[in-house]
Amino acid sequence: MRFIIQRDQLMESIQHVMRAISARVTIPILSGIKIEATTAGIKLTGSDSDISIESFIPKEEDGIVHVEEIDAGSVVVQAKYFPDIIRKLPLKTVEIMTDENDQVTIRSGGAEFHLNGQDTVEYPQLPVLHTENSFEIKSDVLKDLIKQTVFAVSTVETRPILTGVNMKLEDDFLHFVATDSHRLASRKLPMEATSDQINFTSVVIPGKSLSELNKILEDSEEKISISVTENQILFQTNHLYFLSRLLDGNYPETSRLIPDQSKTIVYAKTKELLQAIDRASLLAKENRNNVVKLQTKENNQLEITSNTPEVGEVVEGLSTVGKEGEDLKISFSAKYMIDALRIIEEEQVKIEFTGAMRPFIIRPMDNNYILQLILPVRTY
Repeated sequence: MRFIIQRDQLMESIQHVMRAISARVTIPILSGIKIEATTAGIKLTGSDSDISIESFIPKEEDGIVHVEEIDAGSVVVQAKYFPDIIRKLPLKTVEIMTDENDQVTIRSGGAEFHLNGQDTVEYPQLPVLHTENSFEIKSDVLKDLIKQTVFAVSTVETRPILTGVNMKLEDDFLHFVATDSHRLASRKLPMEATSDQINFTSVVIPGKSLSELNKILEDSEEKISISVTENQILFQTNHLYFLSRLLDGNYPETSRLIPDQSKTIVYAKTKELLQAIDRASLLAKENRNNVVKLQTKENNQLEITSNTPEVGEVVEGLSTVGKEGEDLKISFSAKYMIDALRIIEEEQVKIEFTGAMRPFIIRPMDNNYILQLILPVRTY
């Protein structure tokens, strides 16, 4: 195998596939990066059996040549050393070749490295997903869906199913839902009529997989094809192939948790409320739940307080845009509230309460596709 490639292009692909490579792997060869050279271009693969990522660098694209002088072949290089070597090479181009013993030579300018490679025979073949269950959405929309839900997945393994995001299709909407049983984040997206051909109803994607995918995806209008099989999901663009296992089990029916009526509604400016809760949480860090209290006052005022006996207390008054219904006093985790408000890009939010001990809902004022639910905390 031999080729000459643009260093920056190679580095970008390496960074993508490194997201799938874990230090703790059961199959030793998975601690390496697989490089395949074909007449069409160079393909890099990284995998930890849960996530597999392939990144493709075409020989040329839009009249720009990325790879030259390709002799086909393949090798697995050590992920521990290869990225650092490529990053620190002196020139913009790099020549990579292997001999019959899988010894890898990397040359750039006056620098020459020799690395022990491995035969790709032992590297597990990635499954080729042939599935009817495919649909497309734009890259920037998928990034939003992930960003607005994945933070609410559970980080404890006691209920493994809650460490994932539930993706389901119903009533021509694509839903993303995440919950750790103390809060819930939901986002839905209207789908075109193409969803008629799709027959999956509900799958659970590991939160870790979606977080890694989100880091790689570009904020662009590029279309991403999503394919679902029984136990795997594939996200595919022109140059990227991101495969993740799905979590086993049934996701809890979360729609029951969402109250259908409210006793108090508060309308507030998203940024002002976020900053006030953030300030109140400065003194709440000592107690385990980071608890902040919110109380409605006359003339559309809110009072936000936090009190940690051994630290001190904070009281802040905040003018809201409006209030309907009964007066209310409620305590909740400042962290959960901050997380929920952070992902709302609209200027104003609507918060619906059904009582001091019942879950409450936060949504953007003019957007019914985003919903956050938080369970209050007992403070007495």
